[in-house]
Amino acid sequence: MVTLPGGTFRMGNEDECANPSDGEGPVREVTLSAFRIDEHAVTNAQFAAFVKETGFVTAAERFGWSYVFAGFLRPEQVRTAPAPGGTPWWRGVQGATWRAPEGPGSGIGDRARHPVTHVSWDDAGAYAAWAGKRLPTEAEWEFAARGGLDQARYPWGDELTPRGRWRCNIWQGRFPAVNTAEDGHPGTAPVDAYRPNAYGLFNMVGNVWEWVGDRFTAVHDAAPATDPRGPGEGGARVMRGGSYMCHDSYCNRYRVAARTSNTPDSSSGNCGFRCAADA
Repeated sequence: MVTLPGGTFRMGNEDECANPSDGEGPVREVTLSAFRIDEHAVTNAQFAAFVKETGFVTAAERFGWSYVFAGFLRPEQVRTAPAPGGTPWWRGVQGATWRAPEGPGSGIGDRARHPVTHVSWDDAGAYAAWAGKRLPTEAEWEFAARGGLDQARYPWGDELTPRGRWRCNIWQGRFPAVNTAEDGHPGTAPVDAYRPNAYGLFNMVGNVWEWVGDRFTAVHDAAPATDPRGPGEGGARVMRGGSYMCHDSYCNRYRVAARTSNTPDSSSGNCGFRCAADA
């Protein structure tokens, strides 16, 4: 883990890339106490150790299925697995779990250092508690992702590919049909791929969405706040950072201020988490 001293920063975004309906703005002043945060997302190997010791069963395992990107599936899976309305690139695949990310017949043998996926917010919280940690607050996550930069778009600055080099794992090409994988990874990448930000944190945008502790709201007070924890009520939980499926044509959420949400029992092949702790 990396220990961050806390301090005051400007949270949120109101520029031309912002998604107002996501509640990215207004930009507001937030002060945080010191905290610690994992330098990278929890890996398959780390989650496997947790399951081996505790016998934990994830939500996807209990439900019997989870969402997988259709481009990773065999033709017969695409034909038989249902697609949610409005997002035909997803399929609800029977048997898709953290152990079998693309369903039966797939595995994580060569992905020990990749982020664990198909974990719900509840699953992430259980792992964090076992590890003696917790999920970061949304404010802690954004403070950490910014790496000390004020209102920069990405963890490294405002240019997506400085000197023509990819600094994160997102979609290149034409979504959802063509992924040229110019960044080197058509799916998940190792958790320490690419250069870390100035705080020594890897893959704070791209690769996988990361659950944080807060409940979701799209309405924020513009007044300064200290150690905010999000609303006290609400069903959906916040996810931050975007994933390998993000593309500017439909989801430019591979930015430090971008956010979305899902229900705490939901899981998919592009969502993981990292842990935090009090300093």
